[in-house]
Amino acid sequence: MSTTDRLGRLSEAGVSIWLDDLSRERLNSGNLAELIRDKHVVGVTTNPTIFAGALSAGDAYNDQVRALAERDADLHAAVRELTTTDVRNAADLFRDVYNATNGVDGRVSIEVDPGLAKDTEKTVAEAQDLWKTVDRPNIFVKIPATEEGLPAITRTLAEGISVNVTLIFSVERYRAVIDAFFAGLEQAKANGHDLRGIQSVASFFVSRVDAEVDKRLEAIGTEEALALRGEAAIANARLAYAAYEELFATERWQALQAQGASPQRPLWASTGVKNPEYSDTRYVDQLVVANTVNTMPEKTLFAAADHAEISGDTVSGTAGRAQEIFDKLEAAGIDVTDVFLTLENEGVEKFDKSWAELLDTVNGQLEQARS
Repeated sequence: MSTTDRLGRLSEAGVSIWLDDLSRERLNSGNLAELIRDKHVVGVTTNPTIFAGALSAGDAYNDQVRALAERDADLHAAVRELTTTDVRNAADLFRDVYNATNGVDGRVSIEVDPGLAKDTEKTVAEAQDLWKTVDRPNIFVKIPATEEGLPAITRTLAEGISVNVTLIFSVERYRAVIDAFFAGLEQAKANGHDLRGIQSVASFFVSRVDAEVDKRLEAIGTEEALALRGEAAIANARLAYAAYEELFATERWQALQAQGASPQRPLWASTGVKNPEYSDTRYVDQLVVANTVNTMPEKTLFAAADHAEISGDTVSGTAGRAQEIFDKLEAAGIDVTDVFLTLENEGVEKFDKSWAELLDTVNGQLEQARS
């Protein structure tokens, strides 16, 4: 590994590098294979927004859309087949990584219909259907960490299905996610599943926290408030990692680990920087710590490869300073609880809107193919 291989150093520091994007074009062109080979990419995450963008661009899906139209497939079945085909093919591409890491990496995530985020029963059924439809051991089914999602996470893990818990914003909710993970593994063991075959990550969203908090700080406008801009997101993630260290040192976890369980790694999501005044790699080089995942948009991946400052662990031992930042935020007038509730609701709404756009796009393509 060369001294200029920043992504290599990030990987050596224990951070798994995943790409936050997937498309038929990436698969067909060999682009994703190149990123695996040259940029240390060991996994992929998808969401409704990513699929909506992929299906509306180019002609890579045309042949499959025509075949679906000829079969007179209904809209939802068509969307399911188009998206799961990409995920299945990506999972096959990552199979060597999956094998080399004993199933820890080489993972591809696919999300349940975001319209089900407030419905536990339908989320569980959808997760099981996605798992069976893709039919690859190295996928994650993404389930949002809404209050209704928490029991769905437990029940899905209990069926031996690996889960990527998404849309986590607060440390309080993250602790509930870890509890749901523990309960899921305990039930999985009781159901006769081998815990060594179950993996999970907890996707803690980063940049959106700064975007929301900074907006509120600017509205307050005091000198003290403005001085705290750009501080919340990284502090929040560092507090989350402290919670991870605490809860994965408990006797409850040690009992599961003794039965072959792997820890649910924190995953830093939403790592593309939204404010151009900030360093475009701040959510990479300020969140370097072992046993984590950083899923990056391609722009952030290339920025990190070019100029991220990877100088070892930047998270361990920072919880005290991170808590001080949150104390100052509250003293400045930021309602932190409302921030996280707002972000969760907006996250579900954004993905729901993207899902509707995806349905509209595929519907239009099917109609065109039938005409």
